[in-house]
Amino acid sequence: MSGFPKDALRVLKETSRTFYIPITFLQKELKASVASAYLVFRAIDEIEDHEELGNDLKHSLLMQVGELFTQPFDNERYLGILGPVRERMPEVTLRLADWMEACPEAVRPRIADAAREMSEGMAKWAKAGWKIRTREDLDDYTYYVAGLVGVLLSDLWGHYAGEKTDRELAIGYGRGLQAVNILRNEKEDMDERGVRFVPDGWTRDDLFRYAEENLSKADQYMKALSTKSVILFCRLPLALAHKTLGALKDGREKMSRDEVVRTVEEVSVD
Repeated sequence: MSGFPKDALRVLKETSRTFYIPITFLQKELKASVASAYLVFRAIDEIEDHEELGNDLKHSLLMQVGELFTQPFDNERYLGILGPVRERMPEVTLRLADWMEACPEAVRPRIADAAREMSEGMAKWAKAGWKIRTREDLDDYTYYVAGLVGVLLSDLWGHYAGEKTDRELAIGYGRGLQAVNILRNEKEDMDERGVRFVPDGWTRDDLFRYAEENLSKADQYMKALSTKSVILFCRLPLALAHKTLGALKDGREKMSRDEVVRTVEEVSVD
């Protein structure tokens, strides 16, 4: 990847093998755009998800970081914002400026705008203590942490490959993946963070239905794609989400390592 930090793929691989593999399917500038965008989003997510930070502090940090994306990224100011929590942050968060610099110039403003929207949305939910009361709350939360990523990726597919996709289906794709994560991590989120991303009165079956509904939109989204590398990119996370949902329904905590490897091989063969 021309212009990409030499060890960015290492950080990407360490941060998420689920997305590292499909990103390698993409070509040149599109690969650099998606990889840098993912690292930017993950940098922000690590602040939102940090177990040692209070909600008010998270809100303050995320709002300030969000504002940085409205102008050329100022790393000195960014590290100043992190201030006393800087030493507790992972490498992917500390190097946010590197990931912004790695974004190809043609799409950098679009990625910055998505990062601003994510930061502000996560800040709002941190302030609210992630108290998901209604279906609308869940839709709002899953939009900010995943749906808007689907929209950004669709814009990148359009920019580089001329793909035309439906915005609501793109959001559904992101929400579907996030809903599976919520199901998979429900006990851990409650035990470690005291958070339950489930509307009042909902059962686990209701959450399964929510995931299935959105994964169905993701399946529809796939039908509009025609560029092989983009199809391969989108197919793997979706296949893993469907199979993880199946494993959870069977009462297992997650897919086995062999199942994951087999799924990657099946998707990569095409």
